[in-house]
Amino acid sequence: MEELIMAGQMLLGLSILVGLHEFGHFAAAKYFKIRVDKFYIFFDFLFPLPGVMNFALFKKKVGETEYGLGWFPLGGYVAIHGMIDETQDADSLAAEPQPNEFRAKPAWQRLIVMLGGIIMNVITGIVIFSLITFKYGESYLPLSEVRYGVDVSELGKKIGFQRGDKIVKINGQPFTDFEDIYSVDALLGTNAYYTVDRNGQIVDIPVPNNFMDDLADAKERFVTPLIAFKIEQVVINTPAAKAGLQANDKILKVGNQAVPFFSDLQKALKANANKVEHPSLLQRFLNWIRGVKPKRLTSNATPLLVERAGKQLTLPVMVDEDGRIGFAPKLLIKDGVHRYGFVESIGVGTKQAFGVVTTQIAGFKKIFSGEASLSKSLGGPVEIAQQYGGQWDWFRFWTLTGMLSMVLAFMNLLPIPALDGGHVVFLLYEMIAGRKPSDKFLENAQKVGMLLILSLMAYVLVIKQIINAIG
Repeated sequence: MEELIMAGQMLLGLSILVGLHEFGHFAAAKYFKIRVDKFYIFFDFLFPLPGVMNFALFKKKVGETEYGLGWFPLGGYVAIHGMIDETQDADSLAAEPQPNEFRAKPAWQRLIVMLGGIIMNVITGIVIFSLITFKYGESYLPLSEVRYGVDVSELGKKIGFQRGDKIVKINGQPFTDFEDIYSVDALLGTNAYYTVDRNGQIVDIPVPNNFMDDLADAKERFVTPLIAFKIEQVVINTPAAKAGLQANDKILKVGNQAVPFFSDLQKALKANANKVEHPSLLQRFLNWIRGVKPKRLTSNATPLLVERAGKQLTLPVMVDEDGRIGFAPKLLIKDGVHRYGFVESIGVGTKQAFGVVTTQIAGFKKIFSGEASLSKSLGGPVEIAQQYGGQWDWFRFWTLTGMLSMVLAFMNLLPIPALDGGHVVFLLYEMIAGRKPSDKFLENAQKVGMLLILSLMAYVLVIKQIINAIG
């Protein structure tokens, strides 16, 4: 049942986003009086082969446009007359362009048509986050809930923090939102300092002048709140699920290490992470064909001491190489809520929406710098469904759908042929150079882009799942 709920949420979320994305192209094309032959949610052919298995679950022609629901549940499309894409090649556009064709329109109009889907996804993301903010407010961690003080990284220790310190003032001023500790005013103010309660003694901790440089190089925050926790949800088919961990369990120990706070749990799991050899992708595939299991450098189950319904039990769990076992924590705190009016919610929602894009850019930087793995960063339908979860929660659904809308906008803007961003690059070239690339060049670029996208899809949908299955 959980799997069906996951799949249902994913299909609904992606259908909404793909439909709105394609509507953005459709509306822009119609505005400039360009003929749109088809508007489909999902494909009515075996993508990416437009001539294979052509049928729709539903279709209806209104005016010059056929609207339909395809049978192949992967994306969707609008067939804009006179545009080279996955449904039309250069040979099909050999005749002289007609006034209602895409290729007959000025470059600036074609540019707006190509940006229409991205713009619609950005608007969708802003609207979703704004409405969520208006209805639910914006949650924050009240300082009063950080009853056990802070945990401290090496950088925090360097400037004088100690585990258990309770931060009570920033630059001599009281505050209520724990996040203010990381604010620019706190870190860049003249003679900035924190005031902490250390076992009943008041201590001032000055912020060094070069602290921002050290903070930029650090991979973690200098202090984090010490917060008690329990299990909120266990992800199916993960080590936690296989070990028998359940919602509402409270983990007391990892091995012999007590973990009263969530940060303690994270450290303990990383210390008990199992390590495996990392052969090349080709070698792993060949090993799978031969039935050869990858060699585990360490493969010991870690005992978790768990409290369940007032009783204690021990569950052996395999911790993956990243120090994860597969569950969502329930932090035992009471969030504060900032409430906003409708107009204020739009500003906050817009900031949250573009924060998703900022995170995506930071993620790409880490991938290109080698700090993050490309294979682990790529996620497909399975990973998306797991994020939605096995219980229908409208707040989670709309939050994740809003995030995916901004991710879809960002990914489509990448300058890859076959994506909107690739078309945008060619149109900008045409506008700057005063001449457009040949239809044959655009067709070949489309093929290269499709090959790249299909390769990524094959990896995410097939190869990565095989690799995960064989360890």
